[in-house]
Amino acid sequence: MIETLERDAAEVDDDLSAAGLLALARSRKAAEDRAAADLLDVAARWADLHPPESIHSAASFAVPGCEHEEPIAGPGTPLVAEFCIAELGAVLGISTTAAKRLVGHALELRHRLPRLWTGVQSGAVPAWRARSVAETTIHSSPPLTVEAAAFVDSQVAAAAGRIGPAQLDRLVAEAIKRYDLADADPADDPEDGWQHVDPRHATLHGEDVHYAGTMRFEAELDIADALDLDRALAHGAATMKALGSEASLDVRRSAALGDLARTQTALDLFTQSGRAARATDEGGRVAREAVHEGGRVAREAVHEGGRVAREERAGVSRPHLPPEGGRVAREERAGVSRPHLPHSREVVLHAHFNVGDTVLDATGRLEEGQRLILLDHVKDWCTDTHNKVTIRPVIDLNAELSTPAYEPTTRIREALILRNKTCVFPWCTRSARRCDLDHVIPHDAGGPTSTSNLAPLCRTHHRLKTHSSWHYETTAPGTYEWTSPHGHRFRRDPTGTQPIGDDPPDVPRPRRR
Repeated sequence: MIETLERDAAEVDDDLSAAGLLALARSRKAAEDRAAADLLDVAARWADLHPPESIHSAASFAVPGCEHEEPIAGPGTPLVAEFCIAELGAVLGISTTAAKRLVGHALELRHRLPRLWTGVQSGAVPAWRARSVAETTIHSSPPLTVEAAAFVDSQVAAAAGRIGPAQLDRLVAEAIKRYDLADADPADDPEDGWQHVDPRHATLHGEDVHYAGTMRFEAELDIADALDLDRALAHGAATMKALGSEASLDVRRSAALGDLARTQTALDLFTQSGRAARATDEGGRVAREAVHEGGRVAREAVHEGGRVAREERAGVSRPHLPPEGGRVAREERAGVSRPHLPHSREVVLHAHFNVGDTVLDATGRLEEGQRLILLDHVKDWCTDTHNKVTIRPVIDLNAELSTPAYEPTTRIREALILRNKTCVFPWCTRSARRCDLDHVIPHDAGGPTSTSNLAPLCRTHHRLKTHSSWHYETTAPGTYEWTSPHGHRFRRDPTGTQPIGDDPPDVPRPRRR
């Protein structure tokens, strides 16, 4: 193998040999690091050009929503005029939020972490490593004082360019802890933290979605609550198995947890005095259910055979027990009828599918979280008669919808959301469902309330358009051309953002108060 590589290297031009390619890769990486360091310097200088004093207004009183000064780094760093961040982000091809983070990191490094800043500018520390330290010191809880940040800087700067990312994170955390400003960690020292830090939590890891359509839910509960939940899941899993479910125990327990979330009544309830409910079987005997030691949870025994009809003959009524999602037909075959139950699912999801026979048409887009969803999942939800499913009529996105009123109708709003999907400011990715609808031509200037003159803008960019010299126009349905205060132009359409034209001539700096 080695001989083959050497022969292939000898057959190519010297400039493309293995040694030449490695040297080229090293030089390109050095150029990339140098460019990243220069970008941080540019970001800091851009903030210098837009201090709070650069915010000027002809009005002598504050107008709600107008530009304000904003702290974007830790204590001790200069404030920045809010609206300047958007133009820097647009020119760089990143969102306003990402641009704010870039400027914040630059100011944090230059003013509170000067040793790291010097290392970045000299090439000793890659910019991305210094930015990871700045991100931690900016958002540390409790906030780091100037002295605390300087201590972290002194401990980290010398090693930041020579260690890996994980080790660097640990070094920063250790430096903060040694300065005695970090929150107590109960997992690290229970005798130190357990009395004043409550470890209980219930966390949905919504960013981690499996292709099977599942998400991970993690919780730490009170001991009594954990035991109660375990028995509830065991009861639900046993009931599903009795009804004919062939799924594994883990799958049935997971489905039982979903039933608890939808109805909160998966267990038989007791009277307030804590006495167990009684049920009479076909021989007239009384079956007593055992009560948990805390008097909160009943432990139900599943009859051999598990047939619902036999339970009904025994006088056991469970009108509160919800059917397992997507298995209503199996319950109906078992003789279960629960038409009186309310709709169990009240989660509002917006799924979009194409109509056709291709494989891709079986996969749609779920607006919540911008995730993919299988058509089989939606069919499974619709199979359950206790799931509330609303099918909205198809909206022709090419049709012109209008209203004489200032406020758009629900149909107009839905059409704009489906057409644009996100805020239409350059590079912004905020969902259109969480945006305002802005009149491109103001309504008081004669602009109609119609799909051709409305656009979704998130609150930040709506304020930016209203109270700054940013402006835009509609060139086609769903296509907008923006112009920044310094003359940079961008085209935004449903496919994304694209810069237009060359760099504009220099614009004089704004007058200061």
